[in-house]
Amino acid sequence: MGTCSKQSDPPSPSSGCGRPAGVAVSGLLKPHAWLTAATQRGCQPAVSQGPCVNSRGKKNKNKKKKKKTQRRKPESNPAVDMDLRSELLKSIWYGFTALDLEKSGKVSKSQLKVLSHNLCTVLCIPHDPVALEEHFRDDDDGPVSSQGYMPYLNKYILDKVVEGSFIKENVDELCWTLTAKKNYQTDKTSSTVLPEKDAFRLWCLFNFLSEDKYPLVMVPDEVEYLLKKICMAMSIEFNCVELEDFFSQDSVQQSGITVWIFLGMMNSGKITRGIDKSITTMAIEEVYREIVGDVLKEGYLWKKGQLRRNWKERWFTLRPSNLSYYTGEDRKECQGNIALDGNCCVEVLPDRDGKRCMFCLKTLSKTYEMSASDTKQRQEWTTAIQTAIRLHVEGKNSLHKDLKLKRREQREQREKRRQAKEEELQRLRALQEERERKLAELDLLKEAQKQAQALLEQDEQRRRQQHEQLQRALEVQLREAEEARVSMQAEMALKEEEAEKQRKRIQELEEMQKRLEEALQQEIKARLDEEAFRLAQTGLLAEEEEKMKALMSLQEEQEEYILKTQREKQELNRKWRPSPGPWTRRRGSWRRSAPTGTGLTRM
Repeated sequence: MGTCSKQSDPPSPSSGCGRPAGVAVSGLLKPHAWLTAATQRGCQPAVSQGPCVNSRGKKNKNKKKKKKTQRRKPESNPAVDMDLRSELLKSIWYGFTALDLEKSGKVSKSQLKVLSHNLCTVLCIPHDPVALEEHFRDDDDGPVSSQGYMPYLNKYILDKVVEGSFIKENVDELCWTLTAKKNYQTDKTSSTVLPEKDAFRLWCLFNFLSEDKYPLVMVPDEVEYLLKKICMAMSIEFNCVELEDFFSQDSVQQSGITVWIFLGMMNSGKITRGIDKSITTMAIEEVYREIVGDVLKEGYLWKKGQLRRNWKERWFTLRPSNLSYYTGEDRKECQGNIALDGNCCVEVLPDRDGKRCMFCLKTLSKTYEMSASDTKQRQEWTTAIQTAIRLHVEGKNSLHKDLKLKRREQREQREKRRQAKEEELQRLRALQEERERKLAELDLLKEAQKQAQALLEQDEQRRRQQHEQLQRALEVQLREAEEARVSMQAEMALKEEEAEKQRKRIQELEEMQKRLEEALQQEIKARLDEEAFRLAQTGLLAEEEEKMKALMSLQEEQEEYILKTQREKQELNRKWRPSPGPWTRRRGSWRRSAPTGTGLTRM
């Protein structure tokens, strides 16, 4: 199988993890965006595997031929390309999310440069930093690319990947290093914690068996399948009780099992309790090689040589495309590689040459004779080789991918059957409830009919009683009405007499009222006349008073005039009479007589 030459250590992804301000590149953390971009890419042609390496120096010959002639590319297998791309994307997704420390869907461009360079290194493809700069070219405001990292990853990295030209385990180790540093934190002092290599292989197994949607989770059925494989490899019985308790958690039921929950469960010791770590490591490696490494079967077989025709014990590793054999189970020195195709077949041979449990693998050019340790091993090897040939004929490169798809189809069918069964149960339950409801309604109707009949009888009896009571009451009322009529007639006669008296009294009162009204009118008239007379008298009195005032005023004027006249007279008298004469009384008043002998006397 072709291998990639050992590269120098790539720069650490964490060496450029500092995020410069304003240099963030939109990534592919959104599950739907990542998955859509991954599945809608076109399929690229696959390239045949590299030359086989054996102990006879065939590798150098093939290299010389390669310089002279160009290697012909076989027809591409779209299913293989899509499977490889899907598996690579799962690992790269973990590496990308590990760089997104803030979980915002953005990673700095410097980190993407380092990640892209490391991916190109482990995928054995040339790295083009100019393409990344052009894809995420900057302006004054930062990166102007709105497409994210996924288009660049598909166009400049994944589209250039050639199956068989790189070691996928190196890609997984790179992405595991990135994501484990952030997410896989364990207590190193605990005795149940798995070694780093075992955790890495379990992480790869998880990615292989996880669902093809992001974020990656594994359904409980696949977890149980994987744990059963590990327990079978450790030759212990699988305990389902603790696993059921683990599956009963709400977080597991709602969203599935993430790889970190799975690794936490494995580190808790629930599965490997009491088992030596070396046994656990061997079991995990065996399951890892079987599922991730596509190893259908491996073990020691005796193989007959092609030239010397001698028998040698070799370690055989069977994959869907080839059967490789090594000098030992460490697989450091590959002695040969038998390509499997539809023209190959396997046959059981009779025992000979001191070898038992023999079988042969026939190709178009050669026949390979092998001997197993027992009949069971021979049966397992022949069945496994036939399975590998069948997978190659069907265009499938992995048995466990095919089994995973079949298990998924079975789960979907079980889910459909379960849903159909639930729907049928719900329908039957609804019919049963409808039948019970109708029976209950019928019972209620019967009971209601009985109650209605009893109520009718009670109503009839009550009506008869009410009729009799009403009849008796009417008779009593008639008697009372007759008595009331007689008493009313007598009372009406008395009231007629009383009314006649009242009418007469009213007439008398009316006549008295008329007389009183006439007297009142006369009194009013007298009062009015008196008022008019009083007003006239008041006017006369006012006139008299005015006249009196005028007379008084006139009298005062006359008195003043008299007094004035008297004063004047007195003045004159004083002038004309130097000495006063004796007082004389004349006509009722005393007057001073004029002095004798001088002046005139004025009367």
